[in-house]
Amino acid sequence: MAFNMRATKNPMPTQAPEVRRHNFDEVAIGYTEEMAIDEAKRCMQCKNPGCVPGCPVHINIPAFIAQVAEGNFEEAYQIITQSSSLPAVCGRVCPQESQCEKNCIRAKMPVREKDPVTGKMEVKGMGEAVGIGRLERFVADYHRTHATPTTPEIKKNGHKVAVIGSGPSGLACAYDLAKEGYEVTIFEALHVAGGVLMYGIPEFRLPKAIVQNEVEGLKRMGVKILTDVVVGRSVTIDELMSEYGFEACFVGSGAGLPRFPGIPGENAKGVYSANEFLTRVNLMKAYQSTSATPIQHAKNVVVVGGGNVAMDALRTPLRLGAEHVTCVYRRGREELPARKEEIEHAEEEGVVFDLLTNPIEVIEDRSGSPSPRAADFNPNYGAVKAIKVQKQKLGEPDASGRRKPVPVSPEEDPNAIYEIPCDCFIVAIGTSPNPLIKQTTPGIETNPHGCLIVNEETNETTKDGVFAGGDAVTGAATVILAMGAGRKGAKYIDEYIKNKA
Repeated sequence: MAFNMRATKNPMPTQAPEVRRHNFDEVAIGYTEEMAIDEAKRCMQCKNPGCVPGCPVHINIPAFIAQVAEGNFEEAYQIITQSSSLPAVCGRVCPQESQCEKNCIRAKMPVREKDPVTGKMEVKGMGEAVGIGRLERFVADYHRTHATPTTPEIKKNGHKVAVIGSGPSGLACAYDLAKEGYEVTIFEALHVAGGVLMYGIPEFRLPKAIVQNEVEGLKRMGVKILTDVVVGRSVTIDELMSEYGFEACFVGSGAGLPRFPGIPGENAKGVYSANEFLTRVNLMKAYQSTSATPIQHAKNVVVVGGGNVAMDALRTPLRLGAEHVTCVYRRGREELPARKEEIEHAEEEGVVFDLLTNPIEVIEDRSGSPSPRAADFNPNYGAVKAIKVQKQKLGEPDASGRRKPVPVSPEEDPNAIYEIPCDCFIVAIGTSPNPLIKQTTPGIETNPHGCLIVNEETNETTKDGVFAGGDAVTGAATVILAMGAGRKGAKYIDEYIKNKA
């Protein structure tokens, strides 16, 4: 095979910013077959590839890319799904640039160009990694549109395992256990399976039909999915294991409990957690005229936070008709934790980044009267009308290793404190696990942040036979890390049950 030595990856075709900011269709359009083959030929098929250990689920990346380069797209899909149950999802939302692609040798090769003045070849920067995520997405999409769904023949081993939560970690765990012949039942609190993939990530970044297609694949493997079951209320873990015959349990219940900054006025009307706002839009389809779920169509929106959830919360109001959307983040651009691609897409769509600022108060509209019987009745009484923010400067590194934001005082800068007008304020500063599992399961322990404590080698909790992984253990993290934890949980659940037999 002839290698393509081009230094840069094939750009991803996208909707134009002025078009996509007004619809919920997927922003990225995807590679064509020709683009995928061309990009795959950039892979140098390294003898000791760094991309594989950079992948939390250890996909055989060089092998699947080699198949793409030859036009064998279905063979590439079969290689990917030996390790990953959600390739169409991961190809879209995984931070490949900080994982597999980070270790790609193409990104470490200097780019040399002839200097127009001296005529000498000089280093002009570094190359770009192979578009591993883009190729994974292409392969998964090709399979979905070309292959006929099949029901695999799996010999059952007679053992039952319960999985709590149908997010990335739960789906990955169920997938691996089902392949080994276990009778797996997933218990999902919401009315539809998919967890954060359904309620947290917008349609324009991850179409919900793709998530449900992956879920249907699990069902064909024999996995049962029971929705509207809140473990801890509808049934407890102890009941699942003592009365319903489950020999082990995996907790992948995620981290859906939002955090708030604890500032005056944060209970005003028009203040949302990103979880609530995005759930209304993504899961309940509040942007559709036929939806029974209301959502505020604000004109001026401020979002506090700098992660991927914040980017989703910033870009969604634009599609609901917002005229001005501002990101308030207490550190600088280099410290923004969101994916570079998401930040760039947000800027292209018109989001304004007000960096090195932090909200200190929600200003409420207190004009007029809240009573409809009063002559000066104000229907917006008690609603947010502005966010008071304070400029920040970066000090010494904190526990996270990043430089700690320090408030700039009015003595240092008379304009250190100012207001940003808005009628909607969305908080996207992180989440923590729901405490229900801890409260209803004797013997299970959590750390001070509410995360389940597990054996780092096996992912078993402090309760015998109960394993856990994903955001319920780590706090909010990435889809692919949660999947890696689910796979590890499945491996050691298998060992646990076999050792008891």
